[in-house]
Amino acid sequence: MSIDFSSISDRTHTNSVKWRQYPEGVLPVWVADMDFKAPEPILAALRAKLEHGVLGYEFPGKDLLGTVAARMEKLYGWSVDPEAIIPTPGIIAGFNAAAWAICEPGQGILTQPPVYPPFLTVAEKVGLVNQLAPLALEEQAGRLTYRCDLEVFRKAVHGRNVRTGMFLLCNPHNPTGQAYSRKDLQGMADICLEQGVRIVSDEIHSELLLGETRHIPIATLSKDIERNTITLVAPSKTYNVPGLFCGLAIVPDPGLRAKFQAAADRMIQHVSSLSLIAAQVAYSGACDDWLKALKVQLTANRDWVARTLRERFPRLACTLPQATYLAWLDCRRLELGGQTPYDFFLERAKVAFNQGDDFGPGGEGFVRFNFGTSPRILQEVVDRIAAVMPEAG
Repeated sequence: MSIDFSSISDRTHTNSVKWRQYPEGVLPVWVADMDFKAPEPILAALRAKLEHGVLGYEFPGKDLLGTVAARMEKLYGWSVDPEAIIPTPGIIAGFNAAAWAICEPGQGILTQPPVYPPFLTVAEKVGLVNQLAPLALEEQAGRLTYRCDLEVFRKAVHGRNVRTGMFLLCNPHNPTGQAYSRKDLQGMADICLEQGVRIVSDEIHSELLLGETRHIPIATLSKDIERNTITLVAPSKTYNVPGLFCGLAIVPDPGLRAKFQAAADRMIQHVSSLSLIAAQVAYSGACDDWLKALKVQLTANRDWVARTLRERFPRLACTLPQATYLAWLDCRRLELGGQTPYDFFLERAKVAFNQGDDFGPGGEGFVRFNFGTSPRILQEVVDRIAAVMPEAG
């Protein structure tokens, strides 16, 4: 199947957060949604629902839960009971509900910055203490890589004189694009088991794998780890339907599942009927050809961005993400006249990245670059940067 990702729809006259957040003329490569249309099988199912004409209350059916369980079996050989799956209105709602379910007030929540900004706000919302195990940054020939330092991780558990209730894992990691190895996952999971810390794993980007990357759900490492883990998945990033707000929590342990369900009920979490339809189609396999083509395009975009930035801006280092459509750029060696890179590129180049500081410690001097768009826009972004950078090659 030939699928064209070279052109995109005009979103400037819609309510798109991505395209309406900034003044006209600014190129937005920030918030994590792609500029590509959702797969036709999903769009067709949504059209059929609208043509039916009745948009009443609906609840997740056995078909959806069975389809999600079958997807986990197909992708990872992970046998999941459909009754262990709880739909939520998105991943953020899922990990906030998990924090309410797992943690006592005043306990700690462990994260690995730089990390997706909503991870860092759970503590304030739930009455917890942020405990940080920063990822170790390494650079070679302008290429950034991040790794988990298990000694740093171990020391962060029960840090700040507070007992850790929950480790919130991001795998694949946002913004670094790292897909954790089995060894790293095993090391973190073993420490959590030893110390009585529950794991909540945000795996929203688990199917957006670039090149030869493979994803390992942390819950699949052992039955003990599975019982200690809540895994969060969603069709939103992979199939570009984030505005429908549907996530799925996989909670194999019955006791933990009951606590999670009670917390979700307390938060009055309802999932829309249209999002349930999209999730059913996404996980059915009907969109697999589209996804295969998408990953080829995103891998090409990633490689072009990494290569071009290195050639044209030798003092700018960036990641080569293993997953996601997000590159992480180190701008600390650039001459920006005292401005943050976010402000510099927005004001002078009319390019909107994500502000690195929002990702917590280790994000200062960085920006996040969403390359899930057309090659034409990527080229224009680079050209605009070059026009305002005196050191451009």
